[in-house]
Amino acid sequence: MSTPMPTTGHLRDLASRQRTAPLSSPPSQPRFSPWPDRLFSAAAHAAAVLVLALLVGIIVSLVIGAAPAIKAYGLGFLWTSEWDPVLEHFGGLVMIWGTLASSAIALLIAVPVSFGIAVFLTELAPGWLKRPLGTAVELLAAVPSIVYGMWGLLVFGPLLARFVQQPLQAAFGNVPLLGQLFQGPPVGLGLLSAGIILAIMIIPFIASVMRDVFEVTPPMLKESAYGLGATTWEVVSKVVLPYTKTGVVGGIMLGLGRAIGETMAVTFVIGNMNQLGSLSLFEPANSITSALANEFAEAGEGLHQASLIYLGLVLFFITFVILVLSRLLLKRLQRHEGART
Repeated sequence: MSTPMPTTGHLRDLASRQRTAPLSSPPSQPRFSPWPDRLFSAAAHAAAVLVLALLVGIIVSLVIGAAPAIKAYGLGFLWTSEWDPVLEHFGGLVMIWGTLASSAIALLIAVPVSFGIAVFLTELAPGWLKRPLGTAVELLAAVPSIVYGMWGLLVFGPLLARFVQQPLQAAFGNVPLLGQLFQGPPVGLGLLSAGIILAIMIIPFIASVMRDVFEVTPPMLKESAYGLGATTWEVVSKVVLPYTKTGVVGGIMLGLGRAIGETMAVTFVIGNMNQLGSLSLFEPANSITSALANEFAEAGEGLHQASLIYLGLVLFFITFVILVLSRLLLKRLQRHEGART
């Protein structure tokens, strides 16, 4: 027998019954979170507030400590090169230049080397070599900075002076502009020596971050590119780097922060001379961290101590500017990627 078709009346009765039927109540939920969740939330909020409070406290203490120097010299402190504790004439240009120049040299050397290490470990190295070589690179980060400084002063500095500086001076010493880059006593101390030591110190950090982010790239993307006939360089430049650019920039910024804040290794090899006579890479120079390490313990209360704290405030500001620029760079890369899409 065929099933009778529902009439319009039947449909109206069914709809009215559905409207008048009580709605099923959802499963009961606890009105308040269990106490472990509340405790975890409170601890997380407290940790975030603590970090902000520490940051504000550091800034306020630096400003208070540097207030006499800020009042005496103002912003002119940043482009004044004289540093005379006897006459109480202070300017931070030499230290600021030494910090920026040595860190720039370190990045110019460390970024290509770290990139090559990361590409080799993720794309080219055989399986039996990846783990030992990766462990060896990470172990370099565990070497104390003072060991790097002593090695740079006693071993690397003389080698640099004998096999690099002296040949360069002999070959280009009479060239009007190029020769100025290689002037200075052949002792192996100066900006170039400090930059190379810093590069050796930050290579493990940058290489480890790059290797980790390169390994995050989905294998399917790389295998698809290889299947289309792409070379290793094309896979790295057109697949891996666009996918991991945020991590790569973060690793570079991590290395730059390590280079800017390094103290003992730079103090050993930079020369610790408050002079700005030429642009030579081999002239003894100074940095903010080395000046603080050498003079803060002996600085008396007054303008000398306040000027050193002013240098610390400038170093904090440099780090903040670098962080902001890195964030802007990442946003620009993301915006251009969206435009291409």
